Amino acid sequence: MYGQKSIKNRGEIIIYQDKPGETAVDVRLEEDTIWANLNQITQIFDRDKSVISRHISNILKEKELDKNSVVAKIATTAMDQKVYQVDFYNLDMIISIGYRVNSKKATQFRIWATNILKKYLTQASDRFRAVFYFRNKTENLTLTECG
Repeated sequence: MYGQKSIKNRGEIIIYQDKPGETAVDVRLEEDTIWANLNQITQIFDRDKSVISRHISNILKEKELDKNSVVAKIATTAMDQKVYQVDFYNLDMIISIGYRVNSKKATQFRIWATNILKKYLTQASDRFRAVFYFRNKTENLTLTECG
């Protein structure tokens, strides 16, 4: 057994949907990232398990990502009511797979992920500018008052 994370089944469930009325996949939000299993990732990118498994294997073999950081065992109850330890992959792995898969849904995912990233970077930049402006104004006032 490799040194994987083990996450208890307590995470919040969120839904990724590529378009209204299209594929909706419930994924787990835990430890500041989302986690999806192989079946969920095949739904997100509309590819067979063998294709997704090959990409995962190559990503790890090429050391693009560290297995200990991106794979977690999560106890999951199957339809037969038995509990199985299932590999779940975090957002880093899902994004890496998304940039390797060639499908319409993968393209939609890349567009979605890029837009989310831009949104957060813009918000962070705006917050930084506001803090910087406030600090400069405060420093200028302080210098004026003291001078």
